[in-house]
Amino acid sequence: MPKDYYKTLGVDKNASKEEIKKAFHKLAHTHHPDKNNGDDKKFKEINEAYQVLSDDKKRSSFDQFGSADGPQGFGGGGYGGQGGFGGFDFTGQNGGAEFDMGDLGDIFGDFFGGGRGRQKARKGRDMSTEINLSFEESIFGVDKIIKINKQSTCHTCSGSGGKPGSKMDTCKVCNGQGQVREVRRSILGNFSTVKTCDTCLGNGKIPFEKCSVCHGSGVIKKDEEISVKIPAGINNGETLRVRGQGEAIQGGETGDLYIKLYVKSHSVFTREDLNLVMDLKIKLTDALLGMTYDLLTLEGKKIEVKIPEGINNGEILRVKGKGVPSTRGRGDILINIEVIMPNKLSRKNKEIIEKLKEEGL
Repeated sequence: MPKDYYKTLGVDKNASKEEIKKAFHKLAHTHHPDKNNGDDKKFKEINEAYQVLSDDKKRSSFDQFGSADGPQGFGGGGYGGQGGFGGFDFTGQNGGAEFDMGDLGDIFGDFFGGGRGRQKARKGRDMSTEINLSFEESIFGVDKIIKINKQSTCHTCSGSGGKPGSKMDTCKVCNGQGQVREVRRSILGNFSTVKTCDTCLGNGKIPFEKCSVCHGSGVIKKDEEISVKIPAGINNGETLRVRGQGEAIQGGETGDLYIKLYVKSHSVFTREDLNLVMDLKIKLTDALLGMTYDLLTLEGKKIEVKIPEGINNGEILRVKGKGVPSTRGRGDILINIEVIMPNKLSRKNKEIIEKLKEEGL
């Protein structure tokens, strides 16, 4: 009879990895053969089911073929066999400690990652703020000075935390090594990893006298003015990342500053990608006879735009190279023509139009 691994673990076929893991832990503790009421056979079945369902490839094969190894059958790792956990105690009888199977990933990562190489560098807190830009500033870019209150490196001690000129003592926690060895226990035994010393922050030395300004922390809270270059062509709602302008931390890397940019609307133009779009209302006579329109660009310069005779309502005129600048080139200005029809005609105007009608216009 085909095995139903989902039924063995008591989970649904759509169960997540976390649900499968929790079900396995619970059943493993209940049926472990080292326990008084343990069941060796049941434990083997539970372990075999977990080995298949916790592996994406095996689980996919099982769902498709009813076997972890495809149509040819499967070879599950049972209790005491390859891939199993025979000989290990889940109940805390091995030295009186209980272990979480989820710790194995961290332990193996530390072991094979070389300990020191895996350590993440200490980093200060990232910060965020907002800036309002005019429409023109968003198009052409601008340099902004913003003031922000944050943890900054102490200028008195340059971040060391020690009184200027004070001697440095060897850290007693790590004996000047800057690192300490940490032993972690697991169901596979004890694993030794190396981590940065929290007392000296990897320096191996600590100041004999603390800085009177930052009291040994290496950082102080203060207002700072930061110069930020806003690039040309920024869009409303975009976020700009400024590296190293967040909060400082002793013995670590300064965090980053994230700036949310809000662009004010313009009285004439709207933006569509690299193009600037505007509506231009003209009289019926201007549409019939043509005209010249003085267009004020975002740079503040006037350029003449010729409206051709007989232009239709809804037509679009293009002024090349006066749109949004970018690395792809500069966009255009698109002028959407809106012909205004007169609400009321005088008798004289009606007579003129009647003559035009007679001429077939």
